[in-house]
Amino acid sequence: MATAPQQFYELYRGSSIGEALIDTIDDLINDGRIEPQLAMKILSNFDRAIAETLAEKVKSRLTFKGHLETYRFCDDVWTFLVKDVRFKSDGGQEFHADKVKIVSCNSKKPGEV
Repeated sequence: MATAPQQFYELYRGSSIGEALIDTIDDLINDGRIEPQLAMKILSNFDRAIAETLAEKVKSRLTFKGHLETYRFCDDVWTFLVKDVRFKSDGGQEFHADKVKIVSCNSKKPGEV
C-alpha cells in the first residue's frame, strides 16, 4: 500500500536562504533552463530538507522576554508579534531586537500520536 508523501510547511521559503533559492529558480525558469514543474519539486525538497535538518541538528535554546503586540491563531498556526525583545542563549549571551515575528506550527499532522 502506497503512502502519500509527507507535506512540510513552506515557512523557511521566506528566510534569506529560501529567498535566494527562489530568486535563482526564477532566473533559471526565465532563461528556459528548467521547467516550472522542476522548480516546484526543488522547493518541496527544500521545505523537507530544512525542516529535517533544523529538527536533527539544532540543539541550542533561547529564552526571551518582550511585549506582546499582536497574536493570532488560524489554521493551526500561531503568529506572535513581539516588541522590545531581549534574548538570552544557553551560553549566557544576550541580545536585543526591536520587533520579532514568531510563527509556530504543529509538528504533528492530524491523527499522529
